[in-house]
Amino acid sequence: MITRRTVLGAAGVTLAGAGWRIVNPATAEAANIELSPALSAGTRAAAVLDALPGKKPLIKLSYRPPNYETPIEHLGTAITPNDAFFVRYHLADIPEVDGKTWKLSVGGEGADRAAELTLDDLKAIPAFEVTAVCQCSGNRRGLFQPHVAGVQWGPGAMGCARWKGARLKDVLDKVGLKKDAIEIVFDGADRGAVDKTPDFVKSIPVWKAVEETTLVAYEMNGEPLPHFNGFPARIIVPGWTATYWMKHVTSIRPALKSFDGFWMKSAYRIPLGKFPVVARFVSQETSANTPITEMVVNSLITSHADGAAVKAGSKVTVGGIAWDGGYGIRSVEVSSDGGKTWSTASLGEDLGRFAFRPWRFEVAVTGPGRQVIVARATNQIGQTQTSELIQNPAGYHHNLDSSISLMAS
Repeated sequence: MITRRTVLGAAGVTLAGAGWRIVNPATAEAANIELSPALSAGTRAAAVLDALPGKKPLIKLSYRPPNYETPIEHLGTAITPNDAFFVRYHLADIPEVDGKTWKLSVGGEGADRAAELTLDDLKAIPAFEVTAVCQCSGNRRGLFQPHVAGVQWGPGAMGCARWKGARLKDVLDKVGLKKDAIEIVFDGADRGAVDKTPDFVKSIPVWKAVEETTLVAYEMNGEPLPHFNGFPARIIVPGWTATYWMKHVTSIRPALKSFDGFWMKSAYRIPLGKFPVVARFVSQETSANTPITEMVVNSLITSHADGAAVKAGSKVTVGGIAWDGGYGIRSVEVSSDGGKTWSTASLGEDLGRFAFRPWRFEVAVTGPGRQVIVARATNQIGQTQTSELIQNPAGYHHNLDSSISLMAS
């Protein structure tokens, strides 16, 4: 049986009362982990490198709840390894999990009947696999200027994996979906440390729930889901930010009206009309704001750290990844003169429209001195990264052109 005590105890983690802590973490600075200078001084000073059970050392931004960022060195390929995948929780009480006794409750006012599924029942449903980016809505929040409240993520609150499980629409077929159901509501096993903390409950519109690629997944990159990524089953909503990807899912409830819990009504909302978002969650919109839904087009330079030393007069291959909300990457352009002129990069393997798309470009290094490299992605519907950050109160959808400096000598 996998429990909180056995999982956390496997890698130098001790329990303290109702919580847990990592023993003897190394500072990110001592471990030579790249942290953007745009992060606040407090975030940079507090960040440490910790290895959660089953994980490689990740950048710890908070212990309770656990929020751990993937170092950029693990984000240069189309698939992110399970042991390097970021960890994001809203609530501090991480559940004990036993796959043999876990059950998924399905039903509610928007269903014709109720059902309870075991993990074996879920696996008996025809399986479907999709490769998709899982990205926290607040990825790169710590890079906003001025800084905004929330977990101060750098660029590593994301990863891309092959997810396998039952299609959500097939699970819903077990209970029958009423024709006037408008949302599907999810709850997970994690809880707040105190009763006053709102339970983390989310909903998605029915039209998104019944898409072929929306899953109740139990495998990640060919293996059972890691504990800290949602074992034994989680919701997969390709193209949409990870706030809807419920971990340790315990209930699925079709609803006849819009769900008004805290994490829908008050949290994870963006100003209406401020972002070029196609997929809208109309039943949750107000005249002022709307729930965050699909990811915006984005790219990241992963081959070199900012300030990397290179030889003047040489040629270096700069590379990285690009992704969007599921329309697919059409091109990545690179500028080696700080954005004055642009050239088209070569795209790597295409694992599907929801996946990371690797890219590479050969840069002629001038110098000596500082040379600014900028990358920008464009998707298949013509959306391009922004050259001017779109400010919003929660620090969502940071998709400023990706840039680094090379130092030639």
